[in-house]
Amino acid sequence: MKKNKIQKTKWKAGNMVYPIPAAMVSCGDSERANIVTVGWTGTICTNPPMTYISLRPSRFSYDLIKTSGYFVINLTTKSLVRATDFCGVKSGRDIDKFQAMDLTVIRDEDTGCPMIGESPVSIVCKTKEIRELGSHHMFIADVMNVYIDEKYLDEKGKFHLNATDLIAYSHGSYLSLGEELGSFGYSICKTNKKDIKIQKGSKSFQANKIKDESTDNHKNRNKSQQKAKKKYKAESNTKKVETLKNTFSKKTVIRQKKKN
Repeated sequence: MKKNKIQKTKWKAGNMVYPIPAAMVSCGDSERANIVTVGWTGTICTNPPMTYISLRPSRFSYDLIKTSGYFVINLTTKSLVRATDFCGVKSGRDIDKFQAMDLTVIRDEDTGCPMIGESPVSIVCKTKEIRELGSHHMFIADVMNVYIDEKYLDEKGKFHLNATDLIAYSHGSYLSLGEELGSFGYSICKTNKKDIKIQKGSKSFQANKIKDESTDNHKNRNKSQQKAKKKYKAESNTKKVETLKNTFSKKTVIRQKKKN
């Protein structure tokens, strides 16, 4: 055990569990749809799958969710960062956030609850209990359905979530996820540190897509080049034949003149 040479300053008590998700929670009914950005959300049980969000009662979405009993947690990406911030500072009482941010409304097949089409993952939730904790009330919910963007599925049906450019929120700032440092359980693998290879499935998925596209483009270029070569060769052969014919005809005419 190392001797304690690290100095720390005692800080005021508060929530410093960062980074956290910057989730866009959609809610409403068939007549209206709203979005509220939340940081207090996460998994609370694996089986059965359960999650939660915590909201201030003053938020416009609070009564919408309390009345309908449903909400959708939409994961956010780099391309959604502006909309994520906007939906956290603007109120649905004053503006249609879907329209303002040019977002697509998709409805859950079972509940009709609105989802954000541009989100790579949308988690449909049914409120099970509301706990009044203090400044925030916690909506404890069962996960009913999960919708994912099909373009991140590979040929084997594996979903590459880390290829979606997810973002997080930390101490007042939105951040993109950085380099993958390891996979679950890698620390106890029976290999030397030098031999440990980080499984970069999502990056490989992206690289393979780019590689496949490049390969296809290369193949198409090769086909075009081969066709052009064949065409050029055919034209060249035709010209050679015509040249030989003309030469042969000229020689024949000269010979006939000499005979005459």
